[in-house]
Amino acid sequence: MNLEVKTENYIENLYWRYATKNFDKERELSEEDLEKLLESVRLSASSYGLQPYEIFVIKDSETKKKLKEAAWNQPQLTDSSLVFVFANFRKIEESHIDDYLNNIAETRNTTRENLKGMEDMLKNTILSFSEEEQRIWGAKQTYIALGNLLSAAAEFRIDTCPMEGFDNEKFDQILGLKSKNLTSSVIATIGYRSEEDSVQHLEKVRKNKSELYTIL
Repeated sequence: MNLEVKTENYIENLYWRYATKNFDKERELSEEDLEKLLESVRLSASSYGLQPYEIFVIKDSETKKKLKEAAWNQPQLTDSSLVFVFANFRKIEESHIDDYLNNIAETRNTTRENLKGMEDMLKNTILSFSEEEQRIWGAKQTYIALGNLLSAAAEFRIDTCPMEGFDNEKFDQILGLKSKNLTSSVIATIGYRSEEDSVQHLEKVRKNKSELYTIL
């Protein structure tokens, strides 16, 4: 019974969420709620579990202003409480895979020798990709994490706006990502909707089930 109630609440919260256009500039996200969002993103699925990306949480007002200019002056960048920047690896190195396998070994109390089959599979697959293929693959993983963020934020009744409308190269320059072997892929502004944001009152528009689903 409790599971049914939680499921109903989850669907209700997905109806509640929308891509917030006008944030309440006076409301700040609490550290407790930020930690919930960060943990939700940390627990996101990714291919092989590798998580070939990093997430930058931008609180600094001056940095947000610079990012706003690189996002065609969209107000969400400065009006929101903070900005999540998802950045995937430009090139996936052997060391990234080794770090991941070491983490598995430590977390699951096993040895690297026991993970040799997984190691060979990961390195023979991922390291065989071209750098462009690695970047495309890595960017796809950030979108999975973004989806988890949006759903979790809705569950906590925190507003978000996922955004692709920004100059990737300028973001990388502002945040010094290239020197970190990273490139920005997608962003999300986080905070609380303004009462003046009329978009929140619009009916959610999605495909109907017969258009979207095919069950074979």
